[in-house]
Amino acid sequence: MIYFDNSATTPVREEVLETFCEVTRKFIGNPNSLHQLGFNSRKLMHEATRQVADLLHVKENEIIFTSSASESNNLAIKGLLDFYPNRKKLIITTELEHASILETLQQLSEDIDVKFVKLNENGKIDLEDLKAKLEEEPLLVSIHHVNSEIGIIQDIDTIGDLIKKYPKTFFHVDGTQSVGKIPLALDNVDLFSFSAHKFYGLKGIACLVKKEKVNLKPLISGGASQTIYRAGTPSVALIASLAKSLRLILNEQADNYQKVEVLNQKLRDGLKDEERIVINSSLSCSPYILNFSILNTKPETIIHKFDQFEIYIATKTACSSNETYSKALFALTKNKNISSSSLRISFSSRNTIEEVLTFIKILKEEIL
Repeated sequence: MIYFDNSATTPVREEVLETFCEVTRKFIGNPNSLHQLGFNSRKLMHEATRQVADLLHVKENEIIFTSSASESNNLAIKGLLDFYPNRKKLIITTELEHASILETLQQLSEDIDVKFVKLNENGKIDLEDLKAKLEEEPLLVSIHHVNSEIGIIQDIDTIGDLIKKYPKTFFHVDGTQSVGKIPLALDNVDLFSFSAHKFYGLKGIACLVKKEKVNLKPLISGGASQTIYRAGTPSVALIASLAKSLRLILNEQADNYQKVEVLNQKLRDGLKDEERIVINSSLSCSPYILNFSILNTKPETIIHKFDQFEIYIATKTACSSNETYSKALFALTKNKNISSSSLRISFSSRNTIEEVLTFIKILKEEIL
């Protein structure tokens, strides 16, 4: 099997799974309970929370554990709007955002105003256009760190530095595709979402970093839990597993990046001379993602052909809507042929040069 769909989900590490199983067996108490078993679970949960906060260079009380990055994104947007009902309901974002951002804003469209910031030819934020829109004092700017389809990296430090000049505006970043992959600093970010299963953790556990100055109204009510911002019995085992997977991935981030850069370039070299192929990810994109289009070809057909060889790739993102084309690519290229025939290869450090060469060989001999 060759697995090139790591942006959708990664396989769980054995060490992380072992942590989850051990905590599940040994810490059976509800951390909200007052007895000794509850105290033991609560102590472990605080230790894991502190570890996550230290790794991200934020405060322990700024960590909110959720079930998914989509929930984190929803909590950031809806929680902010609900807590500040008398503030101007203007949100600035891009057309490149994940479905959990764009569909949430669409759901709220009758009650809020959404404006899309301009992008340059490489998909980067037009800072002058953002500055002009910030003059309108939006409540929130929500911009991804790394785009999940194309791999476009936004300079969140520079963007955040600009937003800081407008104290009535909060800055939310979807960092689902950046944590553990590219350097990350949250100094200029107010809200930050990510999920463990993108870096060899378990599904069902994610995080929203909420800086102290930000207030949110919970999506899930019912009393204090791991935090006042999300009710429910905390899964201590999942929280401990996230801390473990985050620590491990950050320890190897630099080495993994160099390895994946080589894989990305090898694939680019194998695709660049094919007339029907357009490479959509520029060299400034994250090396973990390479998006390309095979013109005049349905991507689903290609995916099913690769399935026969136990090679697994993607088109668009696993969470995108059922549109017949990529909205993100169309926003960038304004080309329906390119945006309706795109494929996404997403690497991990576990992939090999041999796998890339096998993919290229089958693509050229069996697909094109």
